[in-house]
Amino acid sequence: MHSTAHPPSQQPQAVTHYENFPVASLLCPPHLRAPIQAIYAFARTADDIADEGDATPAQRLAELSAFEADLQAIAQGERPSPRWQNVFIPLQAQMQRHRLPVDLLRDLLSAFAQDIEKTRDAEGYADRAELLDYCRRSANPVGRLLLHLYGVQSAQALQESDAICTALQLINFWQDLSVDIPRGRHYLPRSDCAAHGACQADLLALENTPQNIDLIQDCAAWARTTMLRGTPLVHRLPGRAGWELRLVVQGGLRILDKVDALHGGSLHTRPRLHAWDWCVMLGRALAM
Repeated sequence: MHSTAHPPSQQPQAVTHYENFPVASLLCPPHLRAPIQAIYAFARTADDIADEGDATPAQRLAELSAFEADLQAIAQGERPSPRWQNVFIPLQAQMQRHRLPVDLLRDLLSAFAQDIEKTRDAEGYADRAELLDYCRRSANPVGRLLLHLYGVQSAQALQESDAICTALQLINFWQDLSVDIPRGRHYLPRSDCAAHGACQADLLALENTPQNIDLIQDCAAWARTTMLRGTPLVHRLPGRAGWELRLVVQGGLRILDKVDALHGGSLHTRPRLHAWDWCVMLGRALAM
């Protein structure tokens, strides 16, 4: 399952590869680590169901359905099935303690299921609106859950959170083109491909044509604009949370810098953050 651009924080040991969440790092308020880790475990396990091993798409979808049934059970105050008790019993406790909105957790499962179906059918996204609807369920619930825990619920904050989370998801798409396309995952909207004259065969061959370069640079600019629309949120979050978010935002923007510098080369090279980038990101975070 797809994850967002890798945020510059240390994840708890139990969290290994589901990265749609700004992580429960040292910057996270200590009293929120337990609920954030419970949400992580839920998302990571669902991610594994959707993406790991050799199961068929039908088997993955059936497993996700059973997983969602356990979510529904704990939301109604019932015990989950024995299979995922290590995930759902801690999550149930945190749901009750913090009144976590269960619909946001369901949205994540909906996005996981959609990714399975899209990959199964070798189907991409028709346009930006369709891709944004996926981001609304795959990424935006993350920010809204965290804002709920922080007690920040203004309409402006929610909109800014959605912009940041959507941007992080888009950034991850453009970072991972060299990985996703060979695996049958297509996130470049077909309308954008057509607008830039990008040939599907060239994209599948990971060819760095002028049309593909323009397409990727335009999509990267879209992600950057979306991110910048959300950055005022860093000043709305209290204390450590605001600093955590500054680093997450700068991590995403730094990946975009690298995507831009490759001039379409992210079709065959996955840009990564290195030691010097952390210094750049910290300096930019301090200046926000």
